Amino acid sequence: MVTKLQRIETFMTNPSGTLEPQTLSDIRSAPGDPLMRIRGARVHNLKNVDIDLRRDQLIVLTGVSGSGKSSLAFDTIYAEGQRQYIESLSTYARQFLDQLPRPDCDHIDGLEPTLCIDQKSGASNPRSTVATVTEVYDYLRLLMARVGAPHCYHCGAAILQQTSEQILASLMNLAEETRLIVLAPMVRGRKGAHEDVFQEIRKAGLVRARVDGTMYDIESLPKLSPRKNHTIEAVVDRLVVREGIESRLGESIKTALKLSDGLLIAFFELPDADDWDERLLSSRYACPQCDISYEELEPRTFSFNSPYGACPDCDGLGRLEAYDSDLLIPDWTQPAEVAAMLPWKGTSAAVRKRIRGTLEPLVLDGGGQWDQPLDQLSAKGRSTLTTTIVELLNVEWEKKLTEARREQLTNWIGAVECSTCGGSRLRREALSVTLADRHIGQIVAMPATEATVFFAALQAECDQSLQDDSAYDVESEATADASVVRERAPRRVKVGGKLSPSQREIARPILVEINKRLRFLDQVGVGYLTLGRSADTLSGGELQRVRLATSIGSGLVGVCYILDEPSIGLHQRDNDRLIVALRDLQRQGNTVLVVEHDESMMRAADWLIDMGPGAGHRGGEILFAGEPSSITAIAEEQAEASDDDSDLPSRSVTADYLSGRRSIPVPESRRKADKNQMLTLAGANTHNLQNVTARFPLGCLIGVAGVSGSGKSSIVNDTLYPALARTLGLQSPKPGPFESLTGAEGIDKLIRIDQAPIGRTPRSCPATYTGALDLIRKVFAETRDAKQRGFAANRFSFNAKPGRCDQCMGQGQEKIEMNFLADLYVRCSVCGGKRFNRQTLAVRFKGASIADVLEMTIDDAAEFFKNFVKIDRILESMRSVGLGYLRLGQPSTTLSGGEAQRIKLATELARQETGNTLYLLDEPTTGLHFDDVRRLIDVLQSLVEKGNTVIVIEHNLDVIKCCDWIVEMGPEGGAGGGRLLAEGTPEKVVAGPQTPTSGYLQELLDAAVS
Repeated sequence: MVTKLQRIETFMTNPSGTLEPQTLSDIRSAPGDPLMRIRGARVHNLKNVDIDLRRDQLIVLTGVSGSGKSSLAFDTIYAEGQRQYIESLSTYARQFLDQLPRPDCDHIDGLEPTLCIDQKSGASNPRSTVATVTEVYDYLRLLMARVGAPHCYHCGAAILQQTSEQILASLMNLAEETRLIVLAPMVRGRKGAHEDVFQEIRKAGLVRARVDGTMYDIESLPKLSPRKNHTIEAVVDRLVVREGIESRLGESIKTALKLSDGLLIAFFELPDADDWDERLLSSRYACPQCDISYEELEPRTFSFNSPYGACPDCDGLGRLEAYDSDLLIPDWTQPAEVAAMLPWKGTSAAVRKRIRGTLEPLVLDGGGQWDQPLDQLSAKGRSTLTTTIVELLNVEWEKKLTEARREQLTNWIGAVECSTCGGSRLRREALSVTLADRHIGQIVAMPATEATVFFAALQAECDQSLQDDSAYDVESEATADASVVRERAPRRVKVGGKLSPSQREIARPILVEINKRLRFLDQVGVGYLTLGRSADTLSGGELQRVRLATSIGSGLVGVCYILDEPSIGLHQRDNDRLIVALRDLQRQGNTVLVVEHDESMMRAADWLIDMGPGAGHRGGEILFAGEPSSITAIAEEQAEASDDDSDLPSRSVTADYLSGRRSIPVPESRRKADKNQMLTLAGANTHNLQNVTARFPLGCLIGVAGVSGSGKSSIVNDTLYPALARTLGLQSPKPGPFESLTGAEGIDKLIRIDQAPIGRTPRSCPATYTGALDLIRKVFAETRDAKQRGFAANRFSFNAKPGRCDQCMGQGQEKIEMNFLADLYVRCSVCGGKRFNRQTLAVRFKGASIADVLEMTIDDAAEFFKNFVKIDRILESMRSVGLGYLRLGQPSTTLSGGEAQRIKLATELARQETGNTLYLLDEPTTGLHFDDVRRLIDVLQSLVEKGNTVIVIEHNLDVIKCCDWIVEMGPEGGAGGGRLLAEGTPEKVVAGPQTPTSGYLQELLDAAVS
């Protein structure tokens, strides 16, 4: 019988953290339960870690920030799984794949193919959308091409088939003496050498062809590259339009339609025209009223990444770089002589006089006066004025300008919605095809929740009897899954139009795939996102959950999914649904390994792994591995051991918090809101906000809460921040629409701290961003060795030529290209990875070179430079926000969004306080353990104590319960949100009407009282 003390002694003394069989059930002995075995993992700060992981389970990996969680999950397990899979491929295939180096580990076996769903946005491609990432758009394009109803983009009439007689009549209507070439399109934008096509043209007795826009004799054709897209048209006839050619032209039309399967191109030059024009005619699709022919519908017709579907003006981006009217006239309350002349500020008097002569009559015609505010103009007058200003600037741009003036003009250029496609990205032919009375642009503009209802209704129609041709209304029952989503839909969605029995047969399997993916999007808590939302505008957490929905919908089994804090950005209610989604993924026969700090996720796991005990070199050990319920016993045993030996510290901080031994306390008292010191934003209507008026008491810690997509960022980041910045005279984007902002006179300074990277290259690091390196370089420059050698401070920068290593250009490593293998990065052979040249490294301060200092953790560096007040202030501020484990020279590309945000916060903390500063933070608890959250709250409270105001967008309930004032948005995401549900102290919010947050908050406040 093993006593509790023996168990804790084994637990506390085993450096690898592997619990012996006599203290936990022997996972190796379970029949039919294969294991993933990791032995001797030493990646980064891991200390020879040995661990066995059960397959097909939900495993949560937790621990304090910097304890080695990512090193084990991503840099060891994921890297080895990917490496083993790629090495199983052929040598030819491997050369096209990015490969990962072998992790520093003795042995790993039993791994499944690994998929990593992290928070990195990857390539910021504006062409990627929520629909394309989830593959919904691929199926939607197929659905529109097969069952969509084409209409004429000019008159709206249904597209009908055109007979050869109708095509003949259309061409005979061309002006006499028009030179006409009849072409039969054989290949349109497809890869290949197409020798068979040329042979077919020869067999038809034709002697010419147009290849990629150039005419050739059939016997002198160019050799085509099989890897490039080509367009080939056979020249059927060349003639001049005049009376008497009807018979010949009719035969040519029939020949062309036969060769190209119903398509024909009329390439013609009108008598008075300088250029040739062409018209596509079809025996399949044509408008009977407008004589406009259309190509046969294909999936690529609806692709904004293909020239056959993309809008010709914006190339499928939906936006253009052009003069933005909002930037040209940012404030319509100013007089015309100021606001309308802003782009010509600083130009000569003659230029301004000429521009005024053009614009003043337009102002008068619009109902205004030159010396009166522009908001007096009518809507038509405003439009005419801005259009004219844009035209004047475009004309000026084409002239020869000085570099300074051209740079000035670029200040008024921004990304504006394409007027041709209305932001839908597609050409008008694609937007004229409808499904249930909606074109594809309108469909992808729906939030995922609303789209789920729309497509579920279509699927229900297809599942009905094929003889029933009646239109389906969403009020009839669809599927059980759709009915659940329908309860949260922001409004009723009517589905009009009818599908024929054959169309229902075609649409049914496509709709099944679409609905499956849409339901998963709603299930993982991003149902508020529109399908057309650009992926580069998503947060890391949102993109991760979108990719997770794609993985769930793929139906893969036998895969090890590794996720990095998928609960980031999720309200507690949505987090519960996320856990259900992860369970579904696991029950499909997959292993789900989650790096997570969320308590509910830990308790829902099959297996919990806690790493620590500290960060950086103080971590890298496994403190606990077992069922979540067992960690409470571990905490009790740690407490008993601590009582027996006062020198024995508590190693597992996670165990302490989960057991209740430690907790983040509710403040004993809260700061009272002064009604006379309120920052009030009234009538906000940005994005989904519905005329919201919110109050923010100055001198308080304010939490903005609400479910995902409820409007928190819209009111704080997109409305309050830019409005307040402009009030304080700062440059900022145009704020969203609102009526008024009052109380700004109580704020002297505005600082927004977001999760954007502190740098985009490995040369950027915490020391450079915070300015600590500048001060450290000055310290080295003041040493005796440096003065003897004549070294200035710039000598100790790895970005400057005098001091850096010339071999690796200050990067510390060299890249070796290995044709069929992964590119190999090796330590620089000259500087040994230190990034500086030999002369620079010879200068030492207290026995350490500049390279040694950059390798120090912030904790160690703080002790090293404790006698330098300015450096110590910066380093201590970073330690106060829980970043002591980072190295001073750690590349910024390796930092998480939460770490980057806390570095920015630390930089602000290190500056001299002036008071009356408003700090805006967006989810600063990202990536933080319970204990790190406690330290962050202490930092935020200290900022407020110095006379500042802190507004935090946050889901973490420990932060919310410590706030002096709460603003809650909701009740749903997207169109179902945007309303102010509650504001006031946490106690007032809990006592008021039930909200999505109040129930969870009530539990924490009650627990604090008990």
